Amino acid sequence: MVQAYILIQTEVGRARDVAASITDIPGVVRVDAVTGPYDVVVLTEAHNVDELGKMIVSKVQLVPGITRTVTCSVVQL
Repeated sequence: MVQAYILIQTEVGRARDVAASITDIPGVVRVDAVTGPYDVVVLTEAHNVDELGKMIVSKVQLVPGITRTVTCSVVQL
């Protein structure tokens, strides 16, 4: 199992809509609206990196209102 945080910037005033839409995507563990340079932070998990990448590109990045995403993989140190 792999996990990643997706840091999301949205169009002005769209953070609530984006967060609500992302909550229903399979593989999404947690969605939080935040302050700072990003508007929404999403914790995701998948069976492998390929599955995670497909979810991000084909599901998350297509949510209306998203302008930019940054994916941060979780590592075990």
